[in-house]
Amino acid sequence: MQLRLRKPGFRFWLVVILLGLGAWLAFLDPRDTIIPNMIPKNEAGEPDYYLEDAKLTRFNAQGQAYQRATTPRLAHTPEDDVTRLKTPDLELIDDDGRDWIASADEGRLGPDGNPIVLTGNAHLEAPQERWQLDTEELHYDNKTGHAWSETPALLRQPPQEMRGERFDAWIHDNRARLTDNVTGFHPPEPQKESAQ
Repeated sequence: MQLRLRKPGFRFWLVVILLGLGAWLAFLDPRDTIIPNMIPKNEAGEPDYYLEDAKLTRFNAQGQAYQRATTPRLAHTPEDDVTRLKTPDLELIDDDGRDWIASADEGRLGPDGNPIVLTGNAHLEAPQERWQLDTEELHYDNKTGHAWSETPALLRQPPQEMRGERFDAWIHDNRARLTDNVTGFHPPEPQKESAQ
């Protein structure tokens, strides 16, 4: 007695092809390749949310905007309740409605958005007063309107410029102070020719 195996039929080959196609599609599934390229992992842990190309506006109790931020990447970590910003551009609005512009390589908003710490090429500008500050690290307390830096700072109000070891500004009072080892360049005002 001889056993003869039947030749597989059309349905068998159809099932084999469908299973092979399903396995191949599962291997090529693109959902696994869209992983964010910069999820910060630090002592605060992994973020609970992040936003890309974000615009953030904070409002006071009266419903008036007092802070705006634009950043290509924003990540919040729940362990320390800190929001980290990549290359942020900030607009700080004082009590009189004047805009103060700030930017840096990185930014950090503390719990409830206060204080703000800008690090790496930190820049603060008061466009209406025509002065600007450059420093390595800048802190800002939005409750008191106090901005300060304890790293060397360059303060410019063209054509003048001054350097110092510490900088303080109170944006609501429209005053600034540069202290400790201050040096500066103050060109003389041009002489007016007298009419003869």
